Amino acid sequence: MQIGVNVPNFGPGTDPETLSRWAKTVEGLGFDLLMVSDHVAITSDVAKQYPAPFYDPFTTLSWLAGLTTRVKLGTTVLIAPYRHPLLVARMAANLNQLSGGRLILGVGVGWAREEFDALGVPFERRGALTDELLETLRTAWADEADYRSGQIPVWIGGNSDAGLRRAARLGLPWHPLRFTMPWFRDAVDRLKGIAAELGQPVPELAPRIVLRLTRKPVDHPDRRAGEGTIEQVLDDIEQLRLAGAVTVVLDPYNGDPDETLRPEVAWQALATVAAHLA
Repeated sequence: MQIGVNVPNFGPGTDPETLSRWAKTVEGLGFDLLMVSDHVAITSDVAKQYPAPFYDPFTTLSWLAGLTTRVKLGTTVLIAPYRHPLLVARMAANLNQLSGGRLILGVGVGWAREEFDALGVPFERRGALTDELLETLRTAWADEADYRSGQIPVWIGGNSDAGLRRAARLGLPWHPLRFTMPWFRDAVDRLKGIAAELGQPVPELAPRIVLRLTRKPVDHPDRRAGEGTIEQVLDDIEQLRLAGAVTVVLDPYNGDPDETLRPEVAWQALATVAAHLA
């Protein structure tokens, strides 16, 4: 099983120097994958969770590709309705080729109504627009004379049943985000049921969990996977492996924008996990 890291590409402490240090830390600690988030217009609903400045994922990953050699690069998640499908196909294909085939494209439908309005994209059509993008990507990337990327790995992000069904229908890995372990087990059961209903194999699992280390065990019923002592976090990772996860992405951002001013705290947590997984 591979272990990835979600790197904050937003917030008051984020700048080119910090992003460079993040990339070198993630690769230097031996993690397999570096991922970043996606927003275009930092409207008030977005800013509450992901404040400016916000670095575009394609631009950021293209730059970080030149600063790294081994680690895979990805989006968690690219908001499918925000860009024309052919533009996404082009940018992803170019990034994949320029990085030496290291791209994983996590895709989601989006949630920020104000951002949809600012971009002139109908919020109610976000599911249909996501399906259109996924179909276009597959068709475009089949054109080796032009795109020259092959079929880039795509993950289906989101915790809704619509996301489960999309992953099962397309046979693409399911990428749920920041959850409790009981919820995840129930969702995997639903995913298996949907796959059986559609006559499809069960998709691979590539969950993203929080990373919040504590000195004392966290024992409340709403404890999220990746939250607690290092022993609890390692057990969560092992339980995800046993459930069939092929990749687990660690997300050390816990919602306070000022965390981006002190990335060393997240780097220490990642170093602790890396040392125990070695």
